[in-house]
Amino acid sequence: MTAIPAAPAWAATALPPEQVRLTAGTFENRRRLNREYLASLTERNLLQNHLLEAGMTDQAWHLHPSRSDIADRGLDRHWGWETPGSLLRGHFLGHWLSAAAREVATTGDPVLRGRLENVVAALERCQDENGGEWVFATPESFLRRLGEGRETWAPQYAIHKTFMGLVDVWRDLGDQRALAIAHRAAAAIARWARGFDTARFQQILDVETGGMLEVWADLLEATGDEQYRDLLDLYWHGALFDPLRAGEDVLTNMHANTTIPEVLGAARAYEVTGQERWREVVTAYWRSAVVERGTFCTGGQTSGEIWTPPFAFAARRGPKTQEHCSVYNMIRLADVVFRWTGDVEALDYIETNLHNGLLAQQNPRTGMVAYFLPLEGGARKEWGSPTEDFWCCHGTLVQAHTRHAQSAVYAAPGALMVAQYVPVRADFPDQDARIEIALLDDARYVGPDANAGPGGDRHRPRALRVRVTVTGRASQVRLRVPAWISAEPRVHTEASWQRADRWLAVDHRGGETEIAMEFPFTVRTVPIPDEPATVAFVEGPTVLAGLVDREVSLIGDRHDAATMLAPDDERQWTQWLTRYRSVGQPQAIRFLPLHEVVDERYSVYFPVRPA
Repeated sequence: MTAIPAAPAWAATALPPEQVRLTAGTFENRRRLNREYLASLTERNLLQNHLLEAGMTDQAWHLHPSRSDIADRGLDRHWGWETPGSLLRGHFLGHWLSAAAREVATTGDPVLRGRLENVVAALERCQDENGGEWVFATPESFLRRLGEGRETWAPQYAIHKTFMGLVDVWRDLGDQRALAIAHRAAAAIARWARGFDTARFQQILDVETGGMLEVWADLLEATGDEQYRDLLDLYWHGALFDPLRAGEDVLTNMHANTTIPEVLGAARAYEVTGQERWREVVTAYWRSAVVERGTFCTGGQTSGEIWTPPFAFAARRGPKTQEHCSVYNMIRLADVVFRWTGDVEALDYIETNLHNGLLAQQNPRTGMVAYFLPLEGGARKEWGSPTEDFWCCHGTLVQAHTRHAQSAVYAAPGALMVAQYVPVRADFPDQDARIEIALLDDARYVGPDANAGPGGDRHRPRALRVRVTVTGRASQVRLRVPAWISAEPRVHTEASWQRADRWLAVDHRGGETEIAMEFPFTVRTVPIPDEPATVAFVEGPTVLAGLVDREVSLIGDRHDAATMLAPDDERQWTQWLTRYRSVGQPQAIRFLPLHEVVDERYSVYFPVRPA
């Protein structure tokens, strides 16, 4: 990947959530699963720690601490990281607010809209009970302890989540009450932060702050209040930002998701203030974290929540590879890179992490999250529960699956851009246009494939087949050419078009233009950078998992997946399935997409010995 070049203006703009929504497919199924979970959580339980801190609770579950029926207890309260004794209690409500607001903005969901209004009203009452400013579940004493250098885990991290949820409710739904609550609450944090000299506060910033920097930028943009510009300056994290700008690798073996939100905050600070130093932080971070570091085949780059050394991944495979929070936040950072620069490789990065991170770490049956995605041999995903865990990744899960549609399309000066091949309908009112993306993956589509017969394809198509329909005013449509194609794309349209590097540029002349595309693929091998004889198998953007209970070696040509894998179990009613089996091996192994693995033991990487 290339580093971020200087750009005087944004290369692309994301659509507001009300202008784009999913229409079908795997991502829509996962969104629906996530929505059902959001709606299943009661207002009382979501608010439990905020109400407790404000002295407003009437809950009685604490009278029965020894009950052993977990299912029954789960109806009474939230536990795990939301236990009232947890140092991060209250963090999940902010994630829920953010996710529910995006769901309502996108779909108009009346149930979640009513819940949101009630929760925001309850937070306003908590703020009033606390004296008009404090609205958090975190006790003020935690900040005092942090300032004194005593153990408190990460109070600013938890505080940020409430800020984030309120700001997102305002941003996505125009709720002025939510913005007012956040604005009043900021006064308490500002007074606390200004109570330290510069050197001491820089030490405080070494303790995880979450997205506080991003909130100050958001509130500066929303209110114009200059106190937030002062807070941006105060929260400049010199120990991280200065060496990054100097080109040093400060990330190796550093906790990853402590730093990614800070850099997302730097990105918002640049977008709001235009100060170049913030952009330099983002540029340097992307270069260090991605360009000069590489990734696992899944797109992840962490193990045990810390950054791996540059291109040194072989020794970092274990039960705690690829933390979900870091995947979600790095997708957000890649979106920033693309919007600023138009770098198509940032979209490749997003695609890999969507399929092999966000999908792979959500249980397709229950909707719950896997905190980590193990990449050791014979691994098994460990799923969270609806009410007993509430890990940090539980929170980013519910946000992530409300935001897939926005990653699919962008607006650019004079053009409409298709970035991800996800079924969506997107409206561009400024350009009086609409785009609809459909995946053509069943027998009803009979294309020019050489294997096509009277009833459809005889075998599963060896291409991603997409139909993009554009209606409205004339414009250029740019369609990303995936990095994983095995041959030139096949394009079928009456409009004029040309290949422009990694884009197909189609001239939509008004009315309706239909573009059918086929992006050919083969199963390819992707080695670990520092152990090239150990490979993963990848079809298109999708990593395949072999169902084995330990690390298994294969025999074949490590450069040619066809010497080791063959199609298997390819058809089910009108669907083509992504299934493979090993060939020429001492042990038969079945392979399926990593994001379809639930409780099976699996391996992603396989040492390969020549035949």
